[in-house]
Amino acid sequence: MRVACVQITAGDDMAANVAAACDGIRAAAGRGAEFITTPENVTMMASSGRETRANARREDDHPGLAAFRVAARDTRSWVLAGSLGIALPSGKVANRSFLIDAGGEIVARYDKIHMFDVELPNGEVYRESANFEPGAESVVVASPWGPVGLTVCYDLRFPHLYRALAQAGAVLITVPSAFTAVTGRAHWHVLLRARAIECGAFIVAPAQTGRHPGNRQTYGHSLVVAPWGEVLLDAGDERGVSVADIDLNKVAEARRSIPSLQHDRPFAATRTA
Repeated sequence: MRVACVQITAGDDMAANVAAACDGIRAAAGRGAEFITTPENVTMMASSGRETRANARREDDHPGLAAFRVAARDTRSWVLAGSLGIALPSGKVANRSFLIDAGGEIVARYDKIHMFDVELPNGEVYRESANFEPGAESVVVASPWGPVGLTVCYDLRFPHLYRALAQAGAVLITVPSAFTAVTGRAHWHVLLRARAIECGAFIVAPAQTGRHPGNRQTYGHSLVVAPWGEVLLDAGDERGVSVADIDLNKVAEARRSIPSLQHDRPFAATRTA
């Protein structure tokens, strides 16, 4: 199976972002990729929460989603639309990932569960929950290559979600992201490798890179990690398309070698002395 990560630098021009991502999808298909992934916020990296809400669209009329469905159908590839801002009746936005099959049909949706509400050491402040409504359901979906689990960016720091996906059968887990440069340098590689090893699964993590509106900088380094922890693809910090060939037999091999997904045991709640 050949997978691809389309690494872009999205800004506040939705049409330009969609065009760049679709160009990447077609380039990846030209290199033989069967499963092509794009980053979180692939259609918009706005400079403020107000602009994020203003540029959210209903799923039925989102131009990015429509374009990605056409690109998947035209290339006969499965496409992960990393995440799009979907307008909700509440007035907030869903940070929603879409998995699209080779016929252009949406086969799965996942709303990011964990909200990035942090204050970084360099003074950057993020309050994702001010604009986004968190999801409440994990998702594993069938694909021609086996079950795929869906997550988004900050979910990466919550290993119980990934364990649940793996125990539900996921052999490949996607992590479309817009990781900050600060946290990316410190944690990106080690967290993705840890999730792959803990789950005995392939991790595919397409990422944003570079500078965006609002003085935001993302880390790049889209990764594909094997179940034993080997990094099969590291896209660095440049925009472009990277591909990797993966052998899904490695999932069963890793899980046979260390069957930790079968070894959970109940334990009492932690007590403080």
